Amino acid sequence: MSPTAEATPQEAPAKIFRCAAVSAVKHDYVARGMISHPRFELVVVADEPHIPDWAHERNQAFADEFKVPYVRDVERALKEFHVDVAIVSPEAERHCDLSIRAARAGCHIVQDKPLTTRRSEADRLRTEMARLGKRFLMWNRNGLPALVETRRLVESGELGALRAVHLDFYFAKDAGAPKGSRQPGYPLVNWQAHQIAAHLDGSDGGLGVEPMGELAIEGIYPLAYLRALTDAAVTRVFARGAPHFHQLNADNGVEDLATVTLELEGGLIASLAIGRIGLASHPSGGEIKLRLVGTKGAAVINEARPDVGIYYRNQPAREPRQRRVAVENDFLLADDFAQAIDSGRPTMLDVEESWKIFRTVEAALESIRTGQPVALRKQALSESGDGT
Repeated sequence: MSPTAEATPQEAPAKIFRCAAVSAVKHDYVARGMISHPRFELVVVADEPHIPDWAHERNQAFADEFKVPYVRDVERALKEFHVDVAIVSPEAERHCDLSIRAARAGCHIVQDKPLTTRRSEADRLRTEMARLGKRFLMWNRNGLPALVETRRLVESGELGALRAVHLDFYFAKDAGAPKGSRQPGYPLVNWQAHQIAAHLDGSDGGLGVEPMGELAIEGIYPLAYLRALTDAAVTRVFARGAPHFHQLNADNGVEDLATVTLELEGGLIASLAIGRIGLASHPSGGEIKLRLVGTKGAAVINEARPDVGIYYRNQPAREPRQRRVAVENDFLLADDFAQAIDSGRPTMLDVEESWKIFRTVEAALESIRTGQPVALRKQALSESGDGT
């Protein structure tokens, strides 16, 4: 070095976050997505000792794949392995409790959807995360290329002020036998047993004891799109839903097809059509689109783009014909989470926004039950739970 040259200070290397998969019995793709980013390292899989054998088997298989220990004691695993980030993906009923316990142990939280099945748990999570000051990310699809471009389009002002948004979110996945297929005298389809079996083809998003319809299972995704496009709060909801396609949903009294109309602050109107419409209904994935109307223009966005079509002789029936390309959703979610931890800012879908989405879904389900519109009032954090 020249004696007159000035040495530039070296930047400290970015912290590598030690991660625990706090149950991987549902969507292990959440943990896989996080550790695909170079700043996240899986060091342990953990769960509670009293869970059933099938759940232990899934956790053990995931731990074996990544050559990390599986510890049947959540708090001990988090402490002994000095965990920074807990990636939570158990049955839906256990989401909030495990997230709260991990946050109390000093971890930041990445959680699978849905937020929970019960309002009391949603309130408790919201209160505790605010009290503890830890970062929280609800896994979502807002990093897909089409959504990134949609957000850019809205923020650029090319459409003017948004006036209306319509969201189609039809998943081309089966949920067992079609409605009407159960023979007289045969037992009702058991929800949890079906979801355990559905793990093989990835259609077990409603894993748990409590039956959940499509709004509860998948509503987080399109409503997160809406939250990404506008800060306007939902003020009133009107919804209709029914078990239209699948015997599983009919036997358990939950919808597989629903429509929701949303009134938001500032006069914005939004609508959502959501359903699990069966594998044979679409060449791959399903019909997932956003339609935006603004004061200067309108746009129709296909969530699956960009994609390529692949067709060949003797192609397996379940192989997708249309395949997404340039997908960086996992990396973008993980990168956003790392930056949120570094800076202390909220994540792209933090606990407060997730709680608002949960309340919107809750209101829609109440509207389906009563046939009436349901108003959502603003609720201060101090009202949402006692933090115990």
